[in-house]
Amino acid sequence: MNKPTDMKAESVPLWINGRRHAASSSRSGDVTNPATGEIVRQVPFCNAEDIAAAVGAAKAAFPGWRDTPPLRRARILMRYRELIEAHRDELAKLITEEHGKTLPDAAGSVQRGLEVVEFATGIPHLMKGEYSEEVGTNVDTHSLRQPLGVCAGITPFNFPAMVPLWMYPVAIACGNTFVLKPSEKVPSTAMRLAELFKEAGLPDGVLNVVHGDKPAVDALLTHPDVKAVSFVGSTPIARYIYETCAKHGKRVQALGGAKNHAVVLPDADLDFATDALIGAAYGSAGERCMAISAVVAVAEAGDPLVAKLKERASKLNVGPGTGKDVDMGPLVTCAHRDKVSGYVDKGVAEGAKLVLDGRNHKTPAHEDGFFLGASLFDQVKPEMTIYKEEIFGPVLVVLRAKTLDEAIALINANPYANGTAVFTRSGGAARKFEREIEVGMVGINVPIPVPIAFFSFGGWRNSLFGDTHVHGMEGVRFYTRGKVVTTRWPDANALPSGFNMPTLG
Repeated sequence: MNKPTDMKAESVPLWINGRRHAASSSRSGDVTNPATGEIVRQVPFCNAEDIAAAVGAAKAAFPGWRDTPPLRRARILMRYRELIEAHRDELAKLITEEHGKTLPDAAGSVQRGLEVVEFATGIPHLMKGEYSEEVGTNVDTHSLRQPLGVCAGITPFNFPAMVPLWMYPVAIACGNTFVLKPSEKVPSTAMRLAELFKEAGLPDGVLNVVHGDKPAVDALLTHPDVKAVSFVGSTPIARYIYETCAKHGKRVQALGGAKNHAVVLPDADLDFATDALIGAAYGSAGERCMAISAVVAVAEAGDPLVAKLKERASKLNVGPGTGKDVDMGPLVTCAHRDKVSGYVDKGVAEGAKLVLDGRNHKTPAHEDGFFLGASLFDQVKPEMTIYKEEIFGPVLVVLRAKTLDEAIALINANPYANGTAVFTRSGGAARKFEREIEVGMVGINVPIPVPIAFFSFGGWRNSLFGDTHVHGMEGVRFYTRGKVVTTRWPDANALPSGFNMPTLG
């Protein structure tokens, strides 16, 4: 249950046409500080009228922004990059206040988003087409990449800065305008990022921010002036986004859930692997789409690895994200904390071995916060709920496999295919894993293989709906469409081409 503050919480505004706006909707929700349980803000839940206003502002701004030379767009992005860097600590504090993750973790996520802005500053080069001279007699051909129009992004609670920055800087650099709907649980970071973009010189209406729940999302998905939608969230919602956008003729990239596996081979450096897995599993309280939530221990690696994981996880410092030397903060809401705790209950009931129980963790002076300690299961079977479902919390499960082939087959049979990793000293084993694993992002002794900004992020199977990943060159291609122009400048005496199929030889 959320704990009210002593005074009425302020309402988070919308950002439409370059300034703050009040929502016309009367519906709203609570924004809580997960470390204290206090309601710190109210967030409006936009209705179709609010969404139409934001889309209308973006549509009106599109012609002028589309016609702005890419180099001028890049210069605004360069200034934006400088402002984000200058305000990194402020942004990290906002993230920690509404999400709960530690300040260093929050600052690191801002940095990863900033790297996409840096990538997008290269847009004059990234949007260059191709040219071929004399493809036929006196005929030349060239290609163009042109923006789509109004694009929309719907982003999750776990990365209030990084995931939005995966989307709109690339879309805007390409000449589109944008409507962002961040998670209603963490709305304030997106607002501050929009203000900084205006300060960098972005024209009014190019970036707009709205808030809300399903009615706001549906209004974006069905609005005829929205040409493309980017989404990151759970698999059921990603599938819904994909299907709804397809019905309405929109481009869509919808990233869904994950069950990321790490395979540990007997030849691995177990101390190195343990430290890597602890951070990958329990960092940000496990609320990462790239968190390692399942370890496959191969052959004799199992028992010593589980012992080391238990020892290391039991020493994690759990507390408020603003605390000194805190390893893991609270979960984002009371309801989510209880849901994750319920998964631990179910794991015990289904016969998994609970090696470490984090359900009864207490954080002194923060009894109303949404805290859980680290939980660790061993002897988990593929049919168990804690393996089949995405828990999205500080719960790590260990399965056993006799061989690398068995581990690969287990992972390839999982419906999720976002990220995976292998820990080994064997180049041959690593190469086999890299080639045979059917997962979108792979780490070799790297537990969270999130690609750098100039590569693209995305999974396979139920972790991605749509044809393209986010940011990198796939992002540029998603937010533009190709056009091929064939040119001939005939002289006055040239004969018409007639009624036959034209050939260029």
